[in-house]
Amino acid sequence: MALLSTPGKSLRTVVIGASGGIGDALVEALEDSARVGFIAACARSETSRRSPKIERLTIELTDENTIAEAAARVGAGGEIDLVIVATGILHETGIMPEKSIRQIDAIAMARAFQVNAIGPALVMKHFLPLLPRDRRSVFAILSAKVGSIGDNHLGGWYSYRASKAALNQIIRTAAIELKRRAPQAALVALHPGTVESRLSAPFGKAGLDVRSPADAAAGLLGVIDGLAPAASGGFFDYRGERLPW
Repeated sequence: MALLSTPGKSLRTVVIGASGGIGDALVEALEDSARVGFIAACARSETSRRSPKIERLTIELTDENTIAEAAARVGAGGEIDLVIVATGILHETGIMPEKSIRQIDAIAMARAFQVNAIGPALVMKHFLPLLPRDRRSVFAILSAKVGSIGDNHLGGWYSYRASKAALNQIIRTAAIELKRRAPQAALVALHPGTVESRLSAPFGKAGLDVRSPADAAAGLLGVIDGLAPAASGGFFDYRGERLPW
């Protein structure tokens, strides 16, 4: 039974990273869904969207207290049917993906792990307990195909690759634990493809399939809608195809 497209009770949803390109598009798509009745839009800065469905919350991935406070506030309203974590860092001022191992910088690498792996782990720590025990739910976290060890044929991008690979392992491990408490839940890693955003802007090149945030959000929600509990712990792309670890 599909989560988003099957008629039923009004769904309560959460988007972490709601002010980013994909996150904002996900909030908009969920807002347009007749099945969704509540959206907690969580971000470092307030989103500009205004809707009776949307509650805007401030979260800083490097500050666990803000994550715990947001989870407590959302949880006070009841269980959550869908959580999407749309956060990540590839570059920022003074930090760019490494082309050679000689370029590894300890501070930059620690920053990548803090945002790409530790932050989402803390989100799981506080939001996974809000999933219902006795019905379908989905917890989806945006990872990246370059985090696949089996698919790594080009090298480079040490910090980003390694931090996303760490994220994938955390998701896989948490899914095993989650199955014991909520057997109908699916916790998955999703690769959104290359999306037009601040993250991908410096790395666009001719022939690369770059998709709009709206198209990416629609694709991701389509995959999420079709996830069965048996998919929990898996790694999928925006077409629903399983990716190698």
